[in-house]
Amino acid sequence: MTGVDKVSVIIVNWNGKQFLERCLAALMSQTVQAHEIILVDNASTDESVEIVRQFPFVRLIEQNSNTGFAHANNLAINGASTESKWIALLNPDAFVEPRWLEALLLAAENNPEFDVFGSNLVSAGNPEVMDGAGDVYHVSGRVWRTAYGSPVPTFTERANEVFSPCAAAALYRHSAWCEIGGFDEDYFCYVEDVDLGFRLRLAGYRCLYVPQSVAHHVGSGTTGGQHSDFALYHGHRNLVWTFVKDMPGILFWLLLPLHLSLNLVSIIWFALRGRGDVIWRAKCDAILGLPKMWRKRQIIQNKRGASIYEIWQVLDKRLIPSARVRKSE
Repeated sequence: MTGVDKVSVIIVNWNGKQFLERCLAALMSQTVQAHEIILVDNASTDESVEIVRQFPFVRLIEQNSNTGFAHANNLAINGASTESKWIALLNPDAFVEPRWLEALLLAAENNPEFDVFGSNLVSAGNPEVMDGAGDVYHVSGRVWRTAYGSPVPTFTERANEVFSPCAAAALYRHSAWCEIGGFDEDYFCYVEDVDLGFRLRLAGYRCLYVPQSVAHHVGSGTTGGQHSDFALYHGHRNLVWTFVKDMPGILFWLLLPLHLSLNLVSIIWFALRGRGDVIWRAKCDAILGLPKMWRKRQIIQNKRGASIYEIWQVLDKRLIPSARVRKSE
């Protein structure tokens, strides 16, 4: 690299003591060191804070309550160094390989037309299985991770454009993040990174998947797992809000029947599996939040820089979307 840009690494933790030491030790072993590491602890009740204090380089922000993944990240980034050209997000249950940050910065230097970069997520429990290679947004409003559950490629992959990165390990241009206002804090957690990626797309920013930037990811390590009621509620509520806020212009009206069908199928699917109360609550709360989301939509769409055709090009249009449910952060 001709010159190393400064990076602020942001970690949001809640009761992640079983992951933190390994996560932070991996960050300390990077071939390119971060300008700063900020960790926001969302009122953990385990020994998380004590573990973080063993790493003096880490700036710790302790919260009095769990304000959610979205708010905590925004809080940290609002207080990040203005010298940092880049913001890197990392989950406490993501353990990065030594060249993780170097590979992201090298990709940013070599691809100036991109402003967002996603890491190669490998399953922490099985290094031969992929956890994700960037997020997909289907025309129905369904989201999932590319290559989730697939074998790790044995050949050298090329970087390629994806819809958005998974925020478990990703790099964002600081100015782009600030321009669109960061995460939507009404989401609390789940799908907030897809919403952020969509809004970045609408503003004209693009995302590159960087296979050489590797992180070993547990996934939903502190929220009860991807199949928990917590994950189901927030994920399916926020899917509705993302479609309503972000799907631009005529695409919104053309794809709305498909999105409504997706929600109906989801309600039936989970009801037949004994989880009708959770999915019904998620969709009812999504509807209750629609007036607020519609006001946000008007602001977002009025500032849109990308064309309808550009957004259409990056949506997944397969007749049958992936059968895999997106594994949450």
